Amino acid sequence: MVLIAGFLAVILTGTLLLMLPMSSASGEVTDPITASFTAVSATCVTGLTTVETGTYWSVFGQIVIICMIQIGGLGFMTMAVLLSLIIRRNISPRERMIVAMSYNLSDYGSTVKLVQRILLGTFGFELMGAALLAIRFIPRFGTGRGIYMSVFHSISAFCNAGFDILGNGNSVANYYDDPLVCLTLMALISIGGIGFIVWGDVVNFVRTRRKLSVYSKFVLILTVILTVFGTVYVAISEWNNPLTIGNYSVGEKLLCSAFQSVTWRTAGFSTVDQASLHGATKIFGGIMMFIGGASGSTAGGVKVATVGILALTVASVSVGKTEINLFKRRVPAGVILRAMTLVSIQLVLIFAAALLCNAVSSAPLVDLFYEVVSAGGTVGLTAALTPTLHPFALIVLMCMMFFGRLGILTITLAIATRSSERSPSIITYPDANILIG
Repeated sequence: MVLIAGFLAVILTGTLLLMLPMSSASGEVTDPITASFTAVSATCVTGLTTVETGTYWSVFGQIVIICMIQIGGLGFMTMAVLLSLIIRRNISPRERMIVAMSYNLSDYGSTVKLVQRILLGTFGFELMGAALLAIRFIPRFGTGRGIYMSVFHSISAFCNAGFDILGNGNSVANYYDDPLVCLTLMALISIGGIGFIVWGDVVNFVRTRRKLSVYSKFVLILTVILTVFGTVYVAISEWNNPLTIGNYSVGEKLLCSAFQSVTWRTAGFSTVDQASLHGATKIFGGIMMFIGGASGSTAGGVKVATVGILALTVASVSVGKTEINLFKRRVPAGVILRAMTLVSIQLVLIFAAALLCNAVSSAPLVDLFYEVVSAGGTVGLTAALTPTLHPFALIVLMCMMFFGRLGILTITLAIATRSSERSPSIITYPDANILIG
């Protein structure tokens, strides 16, 4: 409830600020739907917009948006701890517990050190990303504007938000053939998407040669597999599509395919027109967006480890195994049940949201699913539908974005807490004979 209330407070504050005349480039008051949709999308690090960020909002409005992205990416409680550290205020045990729970950790004692490492790593990566992007942006936009553009897009990429202020309405498509911009954004997206716990584990491995945890190895392996497989699929599916990458050189096709594979993992940037993708590619992209990144990261989705555990379960049960093993460790039954629950809930929400949007929209169902999965996975990719949707559909998408950023985490914690605190029942019932399949 503290996490939910905190994010709602950030969204409400952002909405009120974006409604101010000084937030729009025209100096006019922004309507509540546009302001609230932008605030939800920014705080939930999604990237879906009803207006062009680079042209509609003033510099003040853009700064409000990037602040919400940073708060949403790091988490409300992490930013609260940062403020407490700045004013030298002691962190209460309750606050330490909430921060640890927000990253799905059971150790509350080292919370402050964890937050310090997260903040140092986040600002360090964002600074390096901004420095690399400045190599391209400063010559094009000038020193002041170029630095501002570099910082904005670096934060947006690391937080997997996908907001851009290039002002052309097609994200970073103008840089589809620029390895420096594309690879920098891909690196920021990937680092932010694997999670603070994983890259902290990697740093410890490099420093002390201590073995990576089972979770970190699992996440890294799955991330590489999904990225490579996604790149190959996009290249094969879109190779001859003149509306996407069909007219590019071989190197440009591979770069765009790799970028598309990475951005599907909840980033929201794009170098090709999403509306022009083949229907099969959109369906595959929906699956990638549904999976998302790693737990405790800036990414959304049901998370790679969740889907990986379910895949291991299916593979093990198919060959008659009764235990699920991962790197010579047994996966507890409770973890498998939670993974099944989370995936089931997310699937139900996506189908329900798509049907609700379909009731007030004449858009193709495939595009609506693409939009809904993008919102639920806090991705931000769109088949050019968002600005044309009915206000009711926009409200549905806002709910999906909010749930995608906080709901899955909240349900996980609720299930885990209740499972651990519930005392064993004194009544045991006989087994039921249920036919499956």
